[in-house]
Amino acid sequence: MKLTALNLLESYKNLWSERTLPSELSAEETLHQVIKRELLDELTHPRLRKSQNEKYYLAVERIVQSSLELAHKVELIKRYTQIHSSIEGE
Repeated sequence: MKLTALNLLESYKNLWSERTLPSELSAEETLHQVIKRELLDELTHPRLRKSQNEKYYLAVERIVQSSLELAHKVELIKRYTQIHSSIEGE
């Protein structure tokens, strides 16, 4: 089963239900933006921010321990890994 960006965005919302998501973007763009914001810890005060690697680890840990279907977990972790790698290359 091929998961769409909309499916993954719904899974993201289940894990981080308190997050507000931009509605003017496509599901793909929104998912990319919220994951990047999460990894850069932009919702935390600058003096309290964790490193990108620590945020990546915490996000993967949360996904693994969630009750999401295995396919959703794998795809979310793939997205986090891709975005994590792209940020490191910037």
